Amino acid sequence: MVDTRIALVTGANQGIGFALVEGLAARLDPGDLVLLTGRNAQRVADATAIVAAMPGTRSRVEGRLLDVTDADAVARLATELEERHGGVDIVLSNAIARITPDRPQSEQADEFIDVANGGTHAMLRSFGPVLRPGGRLIVVASSLGTLGRLDPKLHPMFDGASLDEVERAVESWRAAVHDGTAEETGWPRWINVPSKVAQVAAVRAVAAQRRETDLPADTLVAAVCPGLVDTPTSRPWFDDFSRALTPAQAAQAVLDLVLADHVDPTHYGELVRFGRVLPWHSGTPSREQDELLST
Repeated sequence: MVDTRIALVTGANQGIGFALVEGLAARLDPGDLVLLTGRNAQRVADATAIVAAMPGTRSRVEGRLLDVTDADAVARLATELEERHGGVDIVLSNAIARITPDRPQSEQADEFIDVANGGTHAMLRSFGPVLRPGGRLIVVASSLGTLGRLDPKLHPMFDGASLDEVERAVESWRAAVHDGTAEETGWPRWINVPSKVAQVAAVRAVAAQRRETDLPADTLVAAVCPGLVDTPTSRPWFDDFSRALTPAQAAQAVLDLVLADHVDPTHYGELVRFGRVLPWHSGTPSREQDELLST
């Protein structure tokens, strides 16, 4: 392990992203650097100041403006960190755009897909190559990201796909949302489901190419499900929050995975929830959210 670790979190000025930064800053060493990133300069500055002033903070914390939908900006930051620090050690891709059930999904699709999927693709493409041996490249996803959540006729678009193929599948789905053919071709009405499946598929695609070199170096590429977290993003979609986690509680399991002394090979390239792998082909298509959207 390198003497100074460099960690970066996207979508980090609120919710679980903020909690991940807070946890990293408390658990990394004083010489390490945690980069808190987001696309609103004031929110990034405010969140950075809050974490830096927390009594439990040990490492250095810096704020960076980063819009993950700008692939060139993501690439520039990755290059900068490689030139300054020789790469990065921890990358937590967490950015997401909020959607609500009171507006047509087609009106919200572009921003949501651009952030959740385009941002994930950009982070994987740019930060994978600068991840140092022993590093962690993690995409925060959801248990909705298992292939079984989709109609079986859609499975070939994501199962065993390359990152380029995942991107093409996402664009095909986006086009179907906009031209009104998504449901008749098998896509769920709730855009969160295909988006999460595509996120996990993207992780699997990148991991498949890196596995042989990453595992001997104790490097982890994976997706994580933090569980149901009580945030303004999730509130409109679920009625029962009795078992929901706070952002800080949800971040704990993610950080335990990221900061483990050694990589569990069974986690590599998989979707992990509370330390356990959610099998890629598990789950069944659910109509619960579709019914919510039709009311």
